[in-house]
Amino acid sequence: MEVTDIGNKEEGKIWHRKPTPGKGVLVTVVRTAQQAKTVRFLHVAFNTTGDSFLAGDYHGSIYVFDISRNRFRLVQKTGQACTSLAFSLRRTTEFLVALADYTIKCFDKDTKQLVSWMRGHEGAVSSISVHSSGRYTITTSSDTAQLWDLDTFQRKRKLNIRQSVGIQKVFFLPLSNTILSCFSDDSIFAWESDTLLCKYQLPVPDCGPKISYKAFAVTCDGKSLVAGGRSNLLHLWCLDSKQLVRVIQMPTQVRTVRQLEFLPDSFDGGASQTLGVLSQDGVMRFINIHTCKLHFHIGSHGDAITAVSVSPNGRHVVAIMDNGSINVYSVQSLTQELNKPPPSQVAVVTGADQDLLNLKVKVRSDVVQRAAKSSGRQTQVLKPPPWSAEDKENELPAGLNKKRLVALLKAFGEYPAKYRMFVWRSLLCLPENHAAYSSLTDKGLHSAYMTLHDKYPIKSHKLQRGLQRVLSALAHWAAIFGEVEYLPLVAFPFVKLFQNNPMLCFEVVATVIVNWCQHWFEYFPNPPLNILNMAENVLAHHDKELLQHLVDCGITSQLYAWPLLETLFSEVLTRDEWLRLFDNIFSNHPSFLIMACVAYITCCREPLLLCSQKLDFEYFFHHRNNLDVGAMIKEAYRLMSSTPADIHPRTLLSDFTPLTTGQYPVFNHFPEFIVEYQSREREKIRLQELEYLRERQEVSALHADFVRRQAEEKAYYTQQELLQNAEEQRRNILAQEEEKLTQQRAKLAAMKRELKVKELQLLDATRRRFLKHQQELRASQIQRLDQEISRKMDLRERETAAAVQDLEVRQMEMEAQRRRLEQHLLKEQERLGRDVEEEVEMRMRKAEKEEESYTELLHSAETNLQALEESLAEACQLGLESDWQREVAERLQQVDTEQERKRERLAELHRQTLAEEDRLADTLRDVAGRKWDDVISSRDQLQKRRKPSSSADIGFQRQMKVTSPDSTRGLPFGPTATSAVYFGTNGAGPAIKPTTSTTPRHTGTNMVCLNSSSPSESTSTNFSLDRGRAQLDSSERELLKEIRQLRQKLAARAREGSSASSQSVHTLSSVSQ
Repeated sequence: MEVTDIGNKEEGKIWHRKPTPGKGVLVTVVRTAQQAKTVRFLHVAFNTTGDSFLAGDYHGSIYVFDISRNRFRLVQKTGQACTSLAFSLRRTTEFLVALADYTIKCFDKDTKQLVSWMRGHEGAVSSISVHSSGRYTITTSSDTAQLWDLDTFQRKRKLNIRQSVGIQKVFFLPLSNTILSCFSDDSIFAWESDTLLCKYQLPVPDCGPKISYKAFAVTCDGKSLVAGGRSNLLHLWCLDSKQLVRVIQMPTQVRTVRQLEFLPDSFDGGASQTLGVLSQDGVMRFINIHTCKLHFHIGSHGDAITAVSVSPNGRHVVAIMDNGSINVYSVQSLTQELNKPPPSQVAVVTGADQDLLNLKVKVRSDVVQRAAKSSGRQTQVLKPPPWSAEDKENELPAGLNKKRLVALLKAFGEYPAKYRMFVWRSLLCLPENHAAYSSLTDKGLHSAYMTLHDKYPIKSHKLQRGLQRVLSALAHWAAIFGEVEYLPLVAFPFVKLFQNNPMLCFEVVATVIVNWCQHWFEYFPNPPLNILNMAENVLAHHDKELLQHLVDCGITSQLYAWPLLETLFSEVLTRDEWLRLFDNIFSNHPSFLIMACVAYITCCREPLLLCSQKLDFEYFFHHRNNLDVGAMIKEAYRLMSSTPADIHPRTLLSDFTPLTTGQYPVFNHFPEFIVEYQSREREKIRLQELEYLRERQEVSALHADFVRRQAEEKAYYTQQELLQNAEEQRRNILAQEEEKLTQQRAKLAAMKRELKVKELQLLDATRRRFLKHQQELRASQIQRLDQEISRKMDLRERETAAAVQDLEVRQMEMEAQRRRLEQHLLKEQERLGRDVEEEVEMRMRKAEKEEESYTELLHSAETNLQALEESLAEACQLGLESDWQREVAERLQQVDTEQERKRERLAELHRQTLAEEDRLADTLRDVAGRKWDDVISSRDQLQKRRKPSSSADIGFQRQMKVTSPDSTRGLPFGPTATSAVYFGTNGAGPAIKPTTSTTPRHTGTNMVCLNSSSPSESTSTNFSLDRGRAQLDSSERELLKEIRQLRQKLAARAREGSSASSQSVHTLSSVSQ
């Protein structure tokens, strides 16, 4: 047994080595996912032909296994487990899947696309039943059953039931429009599928234990129903009579029936006799429902079966095992007891009103027990009669008796159509050598029949392939069958009859050739003249007149007998007539075929005697004629019995010899040298044909190339001619176009001139309009500028007037402040003068007391010191005043520069404003020049005054040491005081305001007026100049040093004041702007 693990493959082979004939399990299919976990298969379902089946696993993957082609393929991944599977009968590529989410989906196995999605169930769908027409389907769950239309995928009807009664199964009966519904209360109803009217209810036994039906099965012809459940009893109903005909008791090991399946047979006409019963122990037992004999079983306690599906052709059984794998069984290898006719003695059960126990039959594997009609309820065992020697000779392998069959044939003229194939297999003693036949078919198609479809075209591709397969197997079996031209005519009727079983077809044709075609090939390749002579001798003995007529017309046996024999009457008889004839041929001696040929001729003697032309005879023996086959068969039997032994074909032909078992016999009844010669010739011819075909192909290629080149050359010349014509036409067209173009250019030039003139006129008008617009714009701009200039001039005049007024106001304030400061300085000087006078008086009194001689010198020293102080103060005042004036001039010059830049922008429009500003600047420059002249003159006077002071007497030094601190103590200069100095003559003269921003802040500072008289003059005393000259020199040097320090301090303060004044001037200029 081969195990195939499909894993995650999407397609592949089912088995890698061909299964050995005789083994029950062909292959075991498992699927392991990641980490070596086995994925369980849940459901399987066969298609209508039985060649392939569907299988769904726990992960929702649906596979199609094609047994005939040894291929499997993944067709869908639903993502959830399936609860039922079924193929669509109308569209063979579609199938139905019931899923765990209570929906039913229809997929296409070729395109792998979803066709439709059906919803409506509220529970898991347990079964899907498809009508034989393929249009409707019934889906069943525990609470409801629904009828769907597979053309529109819409629900037509829904079966609603009471909650207390559940549904077991609802399904269509085969070959009818009846629906069977089985409920949990063991009631079974039949409904009409079109009108849904209840047709009948099947009777259920009232006595005995309740079975609780769970499993149901119907025969292929829809005439018998079997049900089983929680018991080892099976109930068998006849649906024609609507009666329970039998109760079958299974062995004691069976306690519950899980599934029932009928095993179809090719020769039972749909009345299946073998029933498979799957019980709770995982074993499926196949029994005969008529003989109640156990044929075989599959599965075991260790390898239990959970679900089974049987192919419609009865060749394979697919079982899902308890471990989740799939076992594929070959029914033919499991048993040889199938496809047998019923036994000759049948116990018929009558009296349906009798007790149920009279119907009960036990299933046993060794004897067959049937219920017999007896009042004592006893079981009768049917015993066959004792065997005789004649019966042993007539005994057939399948248990039939040839003598009885012949008697039955003579009584009815033919065998029952239901059992004809079975009877033929028994009469011909077919060995069914699977291995030998497989070895022949494995060689492939024979070279002699590669082109069979050319000589014998057949509309059906299936028949064409079957005929090729059988003829190739015959040719591989014996070389002569590859050379016989009429062999397809002999084999075709059997191929058409056994098209579903090529092995049986091959063995039937081989048996016919071995027995009924004896001596046919001795005169090969000519017709069998010896056989034709036998037929002519028989015809001469029984109808000399007809033979003489044929001879007179020049008709030989090759024309009137050979057409019937080489086609085996298939051209002149209908199907039923042909089957009836071969029922008799297979039941008699091989010479019966020759007698049947002569009988056909003698039965048609009247029309044959009327024929005189050869074509008429040829037409007659190749077409059907009005003939009573029964009369012809009777005539054949008469010829068999009345023909003398010396001319009887029986004496020349051997008796029936069946094919050997295991291997087919060697067939060499033919001239081997001729066959070999013909084989060599055929091979030679084949090689020559290949060479010819190759050369022909090359010639065809060369011819095609030549034709192509010729066509290309012709096309080239045609194209060149067309090109020349086109070139000439193009030149003519160009000439015409050039002429038109010249005219158009002239017109265009005139139009351009006109347009140019118009354009110039428009440009001139546009220029004039533009100039006018520019003039208007400039006029408006000049007007706006005039307005802006006038506005700015007015604004400047107003600002200038406001600035002048502001300056006048500030000058008046400065004058008032100056006056207040002068008054304050006067008061301070008076106070200081008084203090100095007091000190001087005190010192002078002291000095008068000490040295009266120095009074005059001290007076002169004080006078000189006062003069120096006055000169120093005046120089400092002049320096500060000159620095302030210089800063003011620079600021005014900057303002003038800014005003000139702005005036340049306005050009001549600001002449008046610039003239006024120039006059104002000239005035300011004049004032500054006069001030500078005063400063220069002041400096000259200061230098002149310093010269006589340098020659002072040294004697006054000691006195200066005493008086200089006191005199300098009254000066208003200090390191932290900020002073503003004014100069003038006797308090009169112009005064210039040095600062505008610092004046309010220093209103409280001490200010000194230098043009006033020093109070020290009134208190000065004349000292002697001869006293202490050395002291005076030293004191003078110290005084000069102090004067330099004071000058430096005054310069620093003047710079600070100039910076403040520059800020005020900048502010003034910004305000003026």
